[in-house]
Amino acid sequence: PAAKEEDPNVVFVTSPFVGTFYRAGSPTAEPFVKDGQQVAAGQTLCIVEAMKLMNEIEAEFACSIVECLVENGKPVEYGDKLFKVKKR
Repeated sequence: PAAKEEDPNVVFVTSPFVGTFYRAGSPTAEPFVKDGQQVAAGQTLCIVEAMKLMNEIEAEFACSIVECLVENGKPVEYGDKLFKVKKR
């Protein structure tokens, strides 16, 4: 079968740090974003904790969340894919 063409508007948000991935600001809070949600540029997507510092990862452009690729509380490395998003 022919290879499925990749959508050039679908890109990945990657981790800028080595740390721990969190979908919400606290264990009892709702996730910052959910699959299918529309987000604005500058909106917080998640937190990566690095050396006890909570670093908010923000959307660089308006997009919709296609899929969250990391489980809450899991370690991530520099460059790991966190979210699959579609540019608007």
